[in-house]
Amino acid sequence: MIYTNYQQMERYLGVSDALDTAIRYLKTADLSQLQFGRNDVDGDNVYINRFDYDTLPLDKAAWEGHAQYADIHVLLSGEEKIGVTDVSRLTATTRDEATDFIGYEGPVETWFTMHPGDVLVVFPEDVHMVKVQLNGEAHVQKAVFKVRA
Repeated sequence: MIYTNYQQMERYLGVSDALDTAIRYLKTADLSQLQFGRNDVDGDNVYINRFDYDTLPLDKAAWEGHAQYADIHVLLSGEEKIGVTDVSRLTATTRDEATDFIGYEGPVETWFTMHPGDVLVVFPEDVHMVKVQLNGEAHVQKAVFKVRA
């Protein structure tokens, strides 16, 4: 996983072609102009899901993991915290191959606070719990880059 600030993302160029494409797009595009839903960058190799939501109390949040994609979480507005635990320490409960979604159960090992400008990259081994309240309920505008791993 990578937890950094938007300004530092270029440091991770060279990890993979798909990640390079996502980083270059992140650094040059105006993410506030994205349409809600899927926005293609490089077909199924790199695309962006743009959505809004209100953060949830911890007891209402759920784990998600992916087998085929890394996620790059970028907040456009609002705040949240995202929990991350290594896949080997959780128990898979559901799987949807068509949407590359895997649900899990188990404890959060590490919390990351997210504000506009923060970037969290989670790879398939990094199961993540999103939408969790940081300082009470907040409305979040978000872009999640889906990067083929």
